[in-house]
Amino acid sequence: MTIIFRTLRRLRSATASGRALYSASPSNHGVPSSTAAASSSSQSLHDKEKGSTWSRWFLYLPGAITFGLGTWQIFRRQDKIKMLDYRKKRLQMEPLKLNGMPPLSENLETLEFRLVVCKGAFDEGRSIFVGPRSRSISGVTENGYYLITPLMPITDDAESVQLPVLVNRGWVPRSWRDKSFEVPQESKKSSSMDVVPIQQSEQSWWRMFWSKKPKPVKDQAPAFTSLEVIGVVRGSEKPSIFVPANDPNSGQWFYVDVPAIAVACGLPEDTLLIEDINENVNPSNPYPVPKDINTLIRSSVMPQDHLNYTLTWYSLSAAVTFMAIKRLRPKKSRR
Repeated sequence: MTIIFRTLRRLRSATASGRALYSASPSNHGVPSSTAAASSSSQSLHDKEKGSTWSRWFLYLPGAITFGLGTWQIFRRQDKIKMLDYRKKRLQMEPLKLNGMPPLSENLETLEFRLVVCKGAFDEGRSIFVGPRSRSISGVTENGYYLITPLMPITDDAESVQLPVLVNRGWVPRSWRDKSFEVPQESKKSSSMDVVPIQQSEQSWWRMFWSKKPKPVKDQAPAFTSLEVIGVVRGSEKPSIFVPANDPNSGQWFYVDVPAIAVACGLPEDTLLIEDINENVNPSNPYPVPKDINTLIRSSVMPQDHLNYTLTWYSLSAAVTFMAIKRLRPKKSRR
């Protein structure tokens, strides 16, 4: 009996040890799975750190852009100061007389913003209206046009210009342009009314034959008034993207294009343009209104405006950079 009991005990102990080994084996197989999980979690943490780094740099981007715009305004201010000083020095020089030199646009770079004196006669029939251009009078804005007229040479006059030049005579009301379009129509009507029937002229030939003193008809040449123009040599305007294109065929001129206007007036493309700045305006005939010479040394954006823009952009840069730093600064843990 004792031998049987001892054998049963040994079997029980062997069974218990086998269960222990079987229970321990799954834990050993689970070690690689826990390692894979740890590696995947570390990879996700690395990706998150990468994303947070890019987001931090992105928060500083508005500050960098506004700082660059402020620096760009500093360079713009320096360029504007140089440009206005250049114009002021040119306008302070002695006026040139165009009667001794050919007024070709090849001299535009050397003559632009120089005062010139030229003598000739206006050809009113070839005037060009550029606009509309607004003008404020006593707080009231009125639309009008710039009147550009060719100044023609005068024969047998040594002081006259040698070649035609274009003269921007100044601002005129809209009614001037409307009247200029009505004149050709009225001339056509008058010419059609003045036609004499052929039969009536044939019947009255004998009256002309028996008349005592026939009245000779003299062709009257158009009268040109000689005048002197004091102005500044200018070039073509640079229109913005919002300004429509000129249409010479319909007479629509929205900006000053000197070569195109010269061709429309029947002049060479290299004709000079002069802006009239004569301040001696006849009170009885106030139009055209010449350009004020002070407007040539002013700009729509003056150097002081560029300085204000610089301060504005730098202030915005400092503000957005401060907010980015405050947003990325680690928060202190409360005790």
